[in-house]
Amino acid sequence: MIGSSIYLRDRPAFTGGSPQAVYEDLWQRDRQKRLRTRAILAGGTLLACGLLVSGVFGIAMALLVAGADTFVHWRIYRASRVWRLGLRGDERMGRLLRLTRERRGHRVLHGRTVPGHGTADQLVIGSDGLWLVHNEAWHPDAELSEHGGRLFVDGRTKTKLVREITARAEAAADLISEAAGTPVKVRPLLAVHGGELPRRTRLFTADGIVFGTPLRLLRYMHRNPSADYSPEEIDAIMRAAVLALPIGGRQMAPAA
Repeated sequence: MIGSSIYLRDRPAFTGGSPQAVYEDLWQRDRQKRLRTRAILAGGTLLACGLLVSGVFGIAMALLVAGADTFVHWRIYRASRVWRLGLRGDERMGRLLRLTRERRGHRVLHGRTVPGHGTADQLVIGSDGLWLVHNEAWHPDAELSEHGGRLFVDGRTKTKLVREITARAEAAADLISEAAGTPVKVRPLLAVHGGELPRRTRLFTADGIVFGTPLRLLRYMHRNPSADYSPEEIDAIMRAAVLALPIGGRQMAPAA
């Protein structure tokens, strides 16, 4: 698989199936090629290191190279799991938030409806600000990039997607501010599950939205505070968010 992709998007023999079925078929077809490449790499390493240093060192390095190649391909396979299963990644991001942000005192609301603007996958509320997290899974070959401040996926803009996310965050901020009686700002984030991001950072800003892998976004939230809320203010904002952003469109009534 080195130097090529298992995705052959222009081959009609592989069209029409589900993403998982196509991926699994292609992955199995490439198995012999992966094993042959791994054997060549390990054999070359064994020969070179054995001649230059010693036989024992050559064997050790050959095993190391074979193990590294196996690990790389395992990571490629795992990275595509969300997309292969036809998921968007919100459950994966939810688990990460529970293990990180929530353990540090942040509150997270999952699957809340922003009336007129769809569903917020996660709303993260903490002393350092509010974030609306949207999740999207692209196939591993999709190239995400920023040019002129705009998002491009495989060379095409995603105007509709970014407008929807931006409008959702702005509407959520307005609704929460009204319910809390104090202005709040909700910053939109898009968690990328799969796809190819800029190699240097795996994180970029386009159309006013921060895009990145889930772990990079968690780090971004930690390093880029936008507020300094007290515990009392966090509780008030949390209550306002629960009232203003219903589950499944069912609005909650304020407590008497």
